[in-house]
Amino acid sequence: MKHIGIDARLLFQTGVGTYLQNLLHNIPNYAPKDITFTFYCLPSDASFIQKAVPNSHIHTTTALWHSWSEQTEFLDCIYKDNVDLMHFTYFGHPVLYNRKSISTVHDVTPLLFKTGKASTKNSLVYFIKHSAFSLVLKNQVKRSVAIITPTKTVKEQLIQLYGNAIEKKITSIYEGVSYRLLEGKSEESTIKKPYLLYVGNFYPHKNVQFLIKAFVKSNSPYVLVLAGPHDFFLKRILDLLTEEEKKHIIVKDKQSINELVTLYKNAEALIHPSISEGFGLPIVEAMHFNIPIIASHIPVFQELLGTSHYSFDPFEESSIIDTIHTFEQEQEKKKNSLRKEFSFDEMTRQTMELYLRHV
Repeated sequence: MKHIGIDARLLFQTGVGTYLQNLLHNIPNYAPKDITFTFYCLPSDASFIQKAVPNSHIHTTTALWHSWSEQTEFLDCIYKDNVDLMHFTYFGHPVLYNRKSISTVHDVTPLLFKTGKASTKNSLVYFIKHSAFSLVLKNQVKRSVAIITPTKTVKEQLIQLYGNAIEKKITSIYEGVSYRLLEGKSEESTIKKPYLLYVGNFYPHKNVQFLIKAFVKSNSPYVLVLAGPHDFFLKRILDLLTEEEKKHIIVKDKQSINELVTLYKNAEALIHPSISEGFGLPIVEAMHFNIPIIASHIPVFQELLGTSHYSFDPFEESSIIDTIHTFEQEQEKKKNSLRKEFSFDEMTRQTMELYLRHV
């Protein structure tokens, strides 16, 4: 009987949380009977895992990601359980862990775009944490027997950062549309004006503040709907807007799955201005709901979308404005159908193959 450990501490964090929820949801469909799983999670998340993977072991911990306790308490947890293979599902792990492990590296944005604006800490604390993060990720890439990336773009970025020697151990596996979104039901829309929709976080690399400024200057007949967490980063954006600019946006906070389905189904298009991504869950979600996509011209979106979308330079205000105008004026809107490989079920199947190859 082989024993696999999976780090599920970020189960309900956006992005990575969706990845984890869908991995756990689909594991029972592909797990051989001679494999046992231990999931490491926060105490509040244990009941979700118990329901998703009923015959698994659950080890709760209060050791958070990117913390000292991750390097001590979490390390002690894994060693005591003596797993045959450990899957670190995020860029962060105990650096002294030297047994067999697989890592998922979702993106390398923190390395490509180093700016103190991505932190709530002061500049000195940010510098120290960023340096520590760089060392931890380098160690994680070196020690992992296999690395999963969500796109070929992230694979190439890792190779550029750490050299050709790691190429053979990297497998790119696309993600997909969450089972929760697939099960959601559309409701009556509360937004009566036609709108462009942004879905996601408001970290600086998402470029939302720049988008808002360009959108207002475009004099679009639409409004811009922002759906994401009402956190420090969104508050910082809103505080910098004028009252006139705020009239052009609608903020949707803590939307339910049904509300998110409704937002997608009634949107004129998804608009995504990010300057760096590892995958782009809203992109494939928009494909699923068959709505047009207006997105920044970055490698990962080119990989996912090809040419069947409206593309702009995320650093040029005029490019965003012109692209919005082009979209408005076209009678037949470009759309991009969801490809079969964008599937969390398929992602889980391929991940299980990696487990069995290395356990």
